Amino acid sequence: MQPHEIKPDTKLCTILGHNAQTGYMRRYFNKIMKHNAMNATAIALNITDEHFAITMTSVGSSKVDMMMIEREFSEKVIQYCNSLDACATKEGRVDFVEIKESKVYGYCLSDDAKALFDKPEFLDDQILFVAKMMLLANRWFDSKIDVDDIPILIGENNG
Repeated sequence: MQPHEIKPDTKLCTILGHNAQTGYMRRYFNKIMKHNAMNATAIALNITDEHFAITMTSVGSSKVDMMMIEREFSEKVIQYCNSLDACATKEGRVDFVEIKESKVYGYCLSDDAKALFDKPEFLDDQILFVAKMMLLANRWFDSKIDVDDIPILIGENNG
């Protein structure tokens, strides 16, 4: 989705990372939204390491309520979370946060993504990553989860 396509009824979420604008999270999340004909997009927040702490300490009082966390910040974000799910605690990293009543809740999607497949040990990281994005799109915007769409989404050249 291009900036001029964002309308007042467009549902939004945020991605935090060094290159969130051009990263895989935004690319695949937006592909899933487009593939499902949903009016939602991920807004990128490109930050540097020195701006991470101030961003995370102020996110609880911001208008952000859903934020994907790029890999480079997935471990550092833990200290800013008021609570972690079992997967985030086990893995020692966070894939996304949700902010409710000024509290930051951290979540990891690895276990849920693997549970979508009969033999996840045979899958590559890209397939599991796209499965995570599907789970997140479903959680936030009620997008469908269909693992048979993953090869189509990976093969699409438009973004």
